[in-house]
Amino acid sequence: MGEILIGGTAALLICIFLSPKFISFLRVREFGQNIREEGPEGHHTKAGTPTMGGIIIFTAFSIPVLILIDYDWRAVGVITTAIACALVGFADDYTKIVKRRSLGLRARTKLGATVIISVWLWWVATEKAGLPDALRLHIVDAQINVGFVYPVIVYLVVAGTTSAVNLTDGLDGLAAGCAAIVGLAYIGITFITPGAQDLALVSACLVGACVGFLWFNAFPATIFMGDTGSLGLGGAIAGLAVMTQTEVLLILLGGIFVVEALSVLIQVFSFQAFRKRVFLMAPVHHHFELMAWSETKIILRFWIVAAICAAIGFTIYQQSIG
Repeated sequence: MGEILIGGTAALLICIFLSPKFISFLRVREFGQNIREEGPEGHHTKAGTPTMGGIIIFTAFSIPVLILIDYDWRAVGVITTAIACALVGFADDYTKIVKRRSLGLRARTKLGATVIISVWLWWVATEKAGLPDALRLHIVDAQINVGFVYPVIVYLVVAGTTSAVNLTDGLDGLAAGCAAIVGLAYIGITFITPGAQDLALVSACLVGACVGFLWFNAFPATIFMGDTGSLGLGGAIAGLAVMTQTEVLLILLGGIFVVEALSVLIQVFSFQAFRKRVFLMAPVHHHFELMAWSETKIILRFWIVAAICAAIGFTIYQQSIG
């Protein structure tokens, strides 16, 4: 328990103390956010805000976790997946900055990178950590042996989670706060799971880094996490889901991310099929913006929903192993 608290606190403090210098560094080099023209009008004032804050999140995350963990293969799988996804996000952010546009890497490049990362995570989980090719349902006392389909499921978890966190990263502090809440749930899950001490430490460092980043990312943000942060956080959460066999339960644990992603899918399907929009704008947080909700009101209410989902998910997990 002591190492978990030390790791989380260290990540938080590293993020808080390193961020001001890092923000100044980004400002001097004009590494600012490019805002999509089709986005809400209120966001245009955020153009130029320093981005790639995910670098500081994963610096703060990596230092304590690499010092304190015992290098259990499950923890190694989560850490490497998170950092690999963050590197893909960094390449995407850097491309946007260099080319001065809101679009970064090509879709096929991201797809290829995600496939490679997913295969690595699957290999570590099954070959090194000894986890079965099966999905645990938790809600009922059962598991489904999926065999050769399991690598595809791992890919869907990684691709879906990274995309969902990326879509959620549209308001100041929204994605970082929701990721911290999901991370808190995973601290609880790994703490009550025998032999998962390293995973609990990884979860704590993830939460600490997110909370430290919120000091500067909360409204009005002085730095954005960029794709470096959102893809990295998505990769970390996906890795935790695979290594704790909570891939199905992640739908509930990360409920707010699921809602954000579903809102985009519904909007696209509705427009393509019926030429009608269900939401004023997707993802759904933009819908509430156009309904004249203040940014802080949306963020706080989404955090509340995220906390409720995470609490229910943790309770189900606790009862399933009890």
